[in-house]
Amino acid sequence: MKQNRILLIIGGGIAAYKCLDLVRRLREQGVSVRAVMTRAAAEFVTPLSVGALTNDRVFTDLFDLNDEREIGHIYLSREADLVIVAPATADLLAKMAGGHADDLASTILMATDKPVLVAPAMNPRMWLHPATQRNVKQLKNDGIHFVGPNVGEMAERDEAGPGRLAEVPEIIAAAEPHLANSPIARSVTPLHAKRPLTGRHVLVTSGPTHEPIDPVRYIANRSSGKQGHAIAQAAFALGARVTLVTGPVTLPDPEGIKTVHVETAQQMLEAVRRGLPADITVFAAAVADWRSATTSRQKIKKTGDRPVIDLVENPDILATVANLEAERPQHVIGFAAETHDVIAYAKKKLLAKGADWIVANDVSSTTRVLGGDNNAVHVVTPESVESWPQMSKDEVAERLMLRAAEHLRRTTAAAE
Repeated sequence: MKQNRILLIIGGGIAAYKCLDLVRRLREQGVSVRAVMTRAAAEFVTPLSVGALTNDRVFTDLFDLNDEREIGHIYLSREADLVIVAPATADLLAKMAGGHADDLASTILMATDKPVLVAPAMNPRMWLHPATQRNVKQLKNDGIHFVGPNVGEMAERDEAGPGRLAEVPEIIAAAEPHLANSPIARSVTPLHAKRPLTGRHVLVTSGPTHEPIDPVRYIANRSSGKQGHAIAQAAFALGARVTLVTGPVTLPDPEGIKTVHVETAQQMLEAVRRGLPADITVFAAAVADWRSATTSRQKIKKTGDRPVIDLVENPDILATVANLEAERPQHVIGFAAETHDVIAYAKKKLLAKGADWIVANDVSSTTRVLGGDNNAVHVVTPESVESWPQMSKDEVAERLMLRAAEHLRRTTAAAE
């Protein structure tokens, strides 16, 4: 990460003290950091402390005559490789979503043409408030990147839930792909440094499948489709042509992406086969392993006798595609949702299915992964296991697609 420049916008919240450690660790890796503080931020940490760590002046006032003459908010907004907002308060998120520019921080965020990474931190009820969630959705649609918030105890007594600032290593990990000299970016060909999947076709499955028992009942898995949809959007943002095959979800279809809606595992397999060939396939859908051998045309009524449902195994979509001869994708990625022995089961699945990678996660009731916005995954390959810290599903998707793009580049180069 050497020779990169970051503009850090520090919002007003108790978590602002963590930014001191963030600056210190970034500087240790050779990153140049300039800081902008809101007026509220100065109530929690002093500009003197921040400036001592950045070894630079700290900018606070939009109408400071000297700062505007020597630097200027437009220059500040564009000299850095990445803008990080941490902690991003509910007020800052609202200003960003609404396009406000009434102080130095919000004006810089309106004027920047560089990637913006936001690390929210606030009370759980403020984070879960419909207005905040509406603003977050808008910002994500606008291309703003998020890391966190994490779940845990708040500074206030007896307050717990989503709203803790992501840990410093998580913020740095989320920032790394956006920096020109990061290990990830350095490994990508210069022509497509920001869109390394240009010219590639990525096929993603998402959501659950519904296997009907009768007209009103079905067998399904607890999947929201958030991770699969995020992967499709990340691949599209990196330049790929994307086909998304999704089971029944409440999520909107991603813009610019061909989306195919299915209900059953058999329908999903057929849609995947029609979607091939592809360079990368990511099987993030929670496909039901079993279906009813027969489907009643009428609702099964209570008659006193317990109904018996004869189950038959569904097609294994991951294994089917991974073992194709003519149309096998160059890179096949499967998902493994486990409640215990996560890595051990993922390693077995990698061998059994013939996939190139397995992305494994813990979906036990304590993790709140199913239906939630965060995830912590292990990327299992034949050579290694890479465990990532908890981060938003959007960040998991982006990192996964960057890793896949680099893997594809290397394998293509080796074949040539």
